[in-house]
Amino acid sequence: MKSFALALAAVAMFASSFPAFAYDPKATIADLDARLAKIGAAKLEGTDTVAGKTVPALYFGERKINNNFDVVDAVRKAHSATATVFVKEGEEFVRVSTNVLTPEGKRGIGTQLARNAAYAAVSQGQQYCGPIDVLGTAFDACYNPIKDAGGKIIGVSYIGHKK
Repeated sequence: MKSFALALAAVAMFASSFPAFAYDPKATIADLDARLAKIGAAKLEGTDTVAGKTVPALYFGERKINNNFDVVDAVRKAHSATATVFVKEGEEFVRVSTNVLTPEGKRGIGTQLARNAAYAAVSQGQQYCGPIDVLGTAFDACYNPIKDAGGKIIGVSYIGHKK
């Protein structure tokens, strides 16, 4: 029993010599964007129904991202981060793939990006990284515009680390 307690104490001392897990929102958004780019070029093709709403169908290569959660779930697993892909519809950005859950425990697809600092930046083709509120929860977040082959903004990628 005494040797078990000594072993636990040694493990605790060893673990405390390392810094706490530090997350890097810019590295996480770069990973999400790289995962999407690896699938193929971003494009809009036709329409699709997301949470009862008809929106443009966002593809990376031949893979439709609307209602497809493998990439955002992989980012959660790799980085303990929330991740979303939005498609541009008119002047709005609509969540078509996300691991962000509503208070009811369902994926928050079909909801729009709030008109905030992130919206202003990505609408101008710029990245936004900083504090943000997502469906009532504070995050350190990054948003990047998604552009098609012609440079037109067709969506937004997002990651967030809970504060």
